[in-house]
Amino acid sequence: MDAKARATEPGLPDSAAGLVPALFGHAAFQHLNAACELGLHELLHECPDLTAGEIAERLALGERAVGILVLGTTALNLTIRAGDRYRNEAVIEDLFGSGSWEIFRNLVEFEARIAYLSHSDYVESLRSGTNAGLRWFPGTEPDLYHRLENTPALMEVFYRCMNSWSRVANSILTRSDWFDGCHHVLDVGGGEGVNALALARAFPALTITILDLEGVVAIARRSVDQTGLGQRIRTVAGDMFTGSYPKGCDCVLLANQIVIWSAADNRRLMDRAYEALPFGGRLVIFNEFINDTLDGPLYAALDNVYFATLPTPHSQIYPARDCVAWAQAAGFRQAGWFPGHSWTPHGAVVAVK
Repeated sequence: MDAKARATEPGLPDSAAGLVPALFGHAAFQHLNAACELGLHELLHECPDLTAGEIAERLALGERAVGILVLGTTALNLTIRAGDRYRNEAVIEDLFGSGSWEIFRNLVEFEARIAYLSHSDYVESLRSGTNAGLRWFPGTEPDLYHRLENTPALMEVFYRCMNSWSRVANSILTRSDWFDGCHHVLDVGGGEGVNALALARAFPALTITILDLEGVVAIARRSVDQTGLGQRIRTVAGDMFTGSYPKGCDCVLLANQIVIWSAADNRRLMDRAYEALPFGGRLVIFNEFINDTLDGPLYAALDNVYFATLPTPHSQIYPARDCVAWAQAAGFRQAGWFPGHSWTPHGAVVAVK
């Protein structure tokens, strides 16, 4: 081949290097998950500055395996190599120092055991317009929540990890003034009670009622009983779309709910909230949101793959403007968007009847 022919040989431009994180994103997660499952970060937290050989001995891994692992974690800025020794990067040590390593570890486990395989069906989910990733979970039910009932051990993993996902954002809830002046919050779809417990601890004057399906409410009751907050946190079993809402609440909380349902179902939830509230009552729609300009943020864009492939045939992350419009259409006289100002794109649409 002469020089002229070589010059016209097709290839990728140097700018393609910027595509490496997207092209190998699946591999990046595998390095992170392996470091968590094998206990690398815990080891380096307890014993920093170990050699690869010492890591191999402590983790019962071969030399080749450790070499591959620490190359990945170091390239991803999860660990630091100084000379021939390794330690955790500051971002990992910050998790240990803040007491939140267990939360982060649960998030990684959720992605690995619940979300990862279903993400391979993202293209099919887009083409079919439904949650094609559900095929990885046994059963015939049309949504993840009912499918998990067929695998109790995996359901336990799911709700334990969901607890951690909620704890990531609940500091936004507890630092807010969205509940000021409220006395009784109805936590619709409140799950195992993580939102209710956070609110009860942050707002001593609040009473909270959790409304959810019977199996989930049973978990919430156990969680509440263990904290001694049973006098202020109540549980009611029922379907949020068809069951009766308890009376006497002056605030309805929809926390991490609207991403699960279609626009029509979300309108139904807001109609039901409006009917349940007295004049002056408040609706708090707490969730992660995409920008109203529909161009990000990255966190929400990536998380939307999970909602496209798994929870329900209609789940997705919405812009806050949609929620404002739904609340206004339901009859609420005031509705506005309040960003959470956190590293996650959480915030609330707050509406007043």
